[in-house]
Amino acid sequence: MKKQRSVITCTGGGGSLLSGCEAPAPVRASETGRARNWTMPPLRLERECKEQANSATIDNRCVEFDRRENQRCAFTMAEILLSLTIIGVVAAITLPSLTGNINERTWNTQRKALYARFSQAIALMPALNGYGTLRESTDSAGSTSIEDTAAETFITSGLAKVLKINNICDSEHIEDCGITSRYTTLYGQQKNTPATMGELNSAMLNVSYSLTSSIIAWGGDGSYSQLNTKAAAFETQNGESILAFYNPNCVPDMQENGYYWVQPKICANFVYDLNGNKGPNTVGKDIGFITVLYPSDSVVVAPVPDRAILTGVTAEEAPTACTAIGEDYRIPTADELASIFINKTAILESPTLTIFSSTKRVMISGELTNWVMAGNGEYRHVGDGSAAWNVLCVKR
Repeated sequence: MKKQRSVITCTGGGGSLLSGCEAPAPVRASETGRARNWTMPPLRLERECKEQANSATIDNRCVEFDRRENQRCAFTMAEILLSLTIIGVVAAITLPSLTGNINERTWNTQRKALYARFSQAIALMPALNGYGTLRESTDSAGSTSIEDTAAETFITSGLAKVLKINNICDSEHIEDCGITSRYTTLYGQQKNTPATMGELNSAMLNVSYSLTSSIIAWGGDGSYSQLNTKAAAFETQNGESILAFYNPNCVPDMQENGYYWVQPKICANFVYDLNGNKGPNTVGKDIGFITVLYPSDSVVVAPVPDRAILTGVTAEEAPTACTAIGEDYRIPTADELASIFINKTAILESPTLTIFSSTKRVMISGELTNWVMAGNGEYRHVGDGSAAWNVLCVKR
């Protein structure tokens, strides 16, 4: 039922003025005898008051009209403070998540674009080995030194001809190319930025393992060594800062089916920062890595590992275990394993990151087996497809 408004009638029969009422404004004959509601002015009064707004004389009824309209439309201070409090709480909850999602999408887009440019550039290079000088020399006093121009020459004489580069920095001035001095690893540690191949991963220099009969049967070698090259850096035209590690003596893929060292197959490894040293300088966000294997018919990989390490997973279980993390995740390829290995010590930094599964499957003695990477021995080998390993999934 519609609520009736109270009405004060100021005119009686015949239009006479009742006690306590002011004389009404003149009205048309058609309005004679009609009750006038002073508590809720009619539309005509509203129009008349608007017309008087810019005049020198304002009807008292208009003053009362404005006062009542303001009371009817305004918010109380309590209502305003409550509204602001609610807005502030909602903003505090949603803005960090919204900003994080926007940054994540931006980084993913930049990462994919950078990988595409590197893949195209590397494909244009005739060969990736042999740039610069890397040799050890001993003077008459018996002091040993390393002459090293490898990484810087690789950038200036090779990469700069196929990739748009703004600035190149030698090993002593890598921070001039926007390389941060410290960063956060995938597992949350604060670390200094590596400046040599040995600081990136000491197993890239000198490693060995015992030659068992099974390893000899696979044609495996017992040791590997190379000189410690210095890193160089450069900035791209798109604003990325790139730290480059280079092996001038890298070798082709011989399609081995047994134990072998992965180190000599890695020609270059790039640690990129998508926005220079602006931050957050965290692996998996604005910082990642790209690895190039084999001097000719090169393979370029840029895996984005998940933080979780899955333990006790067989080759058959690994694909399902990775997609359970998210539809964008999968087990790494054999070459992505090599990239994860070279960056595992300095960039990823997980003490348990030792053995990985792989998608590469080969037929050995009539049995389909999978490749794995042994992080302590630093080599890839063929494992039993039914054996359980530690699996590190990567994002597509």
